Amino acid sequence: MSRDLKFTRNIGIAAHIDAGKTTTTERILYYAGVNHKIGEVHEGASTMDWMVQEAERGITITSAATTVFWPYRGEKYQVNVIDTPGHVDFTVEVNRSLRVLDGLVFLFSAVDGVEPQSETNWRLANNYAVPRIGFVNKMDRSGADFLKVVKQVKDMLGSHAVPLQLPIGAEDSFTGVVDLINNRGIIWNEHDKGMTFTEVPIPEDMVEEVAQWRENLLEAVADYDESLMEKFFEDPNSITEREILDALRKATLDAKIVPMVCGSSFKNKGVQTMLDLVMELLPSPMDVDGITGINPNTGEEVTRQPDIKEPFAALAFKIATDPFVGRLCFIRVYSGNLEAGSYVYNARSENKERISRIFQMHANKQNPIPNVGAGDIAAVVGFKDIKTGDTLCDEKHPIVLESMDFPEPVIGLAIEPKTQADVDKLGLGLSKLAEEDPTFRVQTDEETGQTVISGMGELHLDILIDRLRREFKVEVNQGAPQVAYKEAINGTVQHRETYKKQSGGRGKFADIQVIISPIDADYEKGGLQFVNEITGGSIPREFIPSVEKGFAASMSNGVLAGYPLPDMKVRLIDGSFHAVDSDALSFELAAKMAYREALPKCNPVLMEPIMKIEILTPEENMGDVIGDMNRRRGQLLGMDTRNGAQVIKATVPLSEMFGYVTQLRTITSGRATSTMEFDHYEPAPRNVMEEVIAKSKGRIKSAD
Repeated sequence: MSRDLKFTRNIGIAAHIDAGKTTTTERILYYAGVNHKIGEVHEGASTMDWMVQEAERGITITSAATTVFWPYRGEKYQVNVIDTPGHVDFTVEVNRSLRVLDGLVFLFSAVDGVEPQSETNWRLANNYAVPRIGFVNKMDRSGADFLKVVKQVKDMLGSHAVPLQLPIGAEDSFTGVVDLINNRGIIWNEHDKGMTFTEVPIPEDMVEEVAQWRENLLEAVADYDESLMEKFFEDPNSITEREILDALRKATLDAKIVPMVCGSSFKNKGVQTMLDLVMELLPSPMDVDGITGINPNTGEEVTRQPDIKEPFAALAFKIATDPFVGRLCFIRVYSGNLEAGSYVYNARSENKERISRIFQMHANKQNPIPNVGAGDIAAVVGFKDIKTGDTLCDEKHPIVLESMDFPEPVIGLAIEPKTQADVDKLGLGLSKLAEEDPTFRVQTDEETGQTVISGMGELHLDILIDRLRREFKVEVNQGAPQVAYKEAINGTVQHRETYKKQSGGRGKFADIQVIISPIDADYEKGGLQFVNEITGGSIPREFIPSVEKGFAASMSNGVLAGYPLPDMKVRLIDGSFHAVDSDALSFELAAKMAYREALPKCNPVLMEPIMKIEILTPEENMGDVIGDMNRRRGQLLGMDTRNGAQVIKATVPLSEMFGYVTQLRTITSGRATSTMEFDHYEPAPRNVMEEVIAKSKGRIKSAD
């Protein structure tokens, strides 16, 4: 059953927390006839938020992929909707869903406009050059202002936002919009919950404004169709809807403009028009260039076109555990066709996997389908070992689609099971969660034997501990959160290390001379930059890798306080060996000893994670909030007003920010909010450094 790919859309819905994203998705499902009752988030009954905690907290964590059908201009379109989380601790999910979708509907709240999260997600979308439509939601709320949001998208996000509609009335009196493409008024009918609309004349007080914005719209797309401007000046009424839409589509696909529309999902207004525009303006899998990957056998680049006849290639972008089917893996198929019951090749593990069944998902219900073809998104079950970001392909034509890079976790937490009986269940639970979420790490602290989990922020770890309790029935005690410091070196030192052990029988001998320094500015890979400068065989070739291995292994344990060292440069300049006593292990140990001895002389520093924070606070609490920020070693970046509230942007060390949300509420009697995301690492001041070192020394001593 090969469908015409022109009628498929893979879209994501991205937004800030509380811009009404899940409500909008619910409306899409409702209008497309999947849901018969409208689920409301604030009733806790939405279909997309299917984890218990999501419904409880009213936020969306996992991006469920849902398939709906939408009739438009006599054709039946298939839309795969990927609901993406807006909360910054889950940036990795947003990142991953952007890889697999072709177009994006970006929601803004008409009251709050562009919020810090929107900026993060917008930048991510720019990285993947995803075409998008802006939908300004919550037009029925007091303080709603459509054109202000359009202006913010231009100024704050630096994108060319072009309104396709103007609202008729705002706040409570918001009834419809003026459609600038067809130059007509639209009012949605209440009796069928806004599925259809009535055309009305343009209100008289809006005629001039409408003419002005219509001209802006035509100018914006005129580059893509020369004849439009001519017609516009000669006889504006001669321009057909089709001409405008075609030019708009081209401009949107090039990501040159962002069409903006408005509505109120909660009041069932405007979602249908937005969906029609998704069909009209956003790309089908055919509009997107073929995907490029690397053939693992030859290292050459290969391209796959979105065609069923090409060899099979797909990307696994999400692993989820479903209580009825077991483990599900969401895949986006880029080329070829996959039949249920057939085998695929996993390029990472180099094993074959049997896919027993294929489902099309609707939030948390599944419809089995016989096959899935290029350009489509589906969930597969029956595999043994597939991780997020793996490429599944045809064994005869292997390909690796770029794997995704995930940020390093910045915060750690020691946990232990409350009862001895839970130990095994905890191990199982943690390994399953780590499989689903690559930014979540689990390691055992060697000195204390504690299990330490680390992630992208306090909320991230909170939710994971919550899931352990609900899904795996494990109760845990948790320690105080710990900051993931790193270490770095600033100086250069030359060092000679001789390792010898001769006590009768065969001994051990290795001798190396190295220069240790920070890595070169143009070395981009990070990690150990190892340069072998030995000539004339003063150390045999086969021992060189052991020296490198010794240094690389040491880097996970810094000399100051035992935190990892992300990068350094080692030049091996000379050395000597013993014909009988030298072996690989001797050289590896010599390298480890050289690291311990030489690094304290390289002027080592402790690096701490610095977070970017944005605080929204009423004017009268401004002084207190800034004072508190200064006490936490915060650096102000700038201030701004938004809807009568002050916006403070600052960078602040993570170590000072534990429990900040509670403190902020206390200072401002609960009126201020803040969002925080990881920004960069920078050297910690001396007093902080000494404190952290003293703590770690104390820990190491007490462990002896």
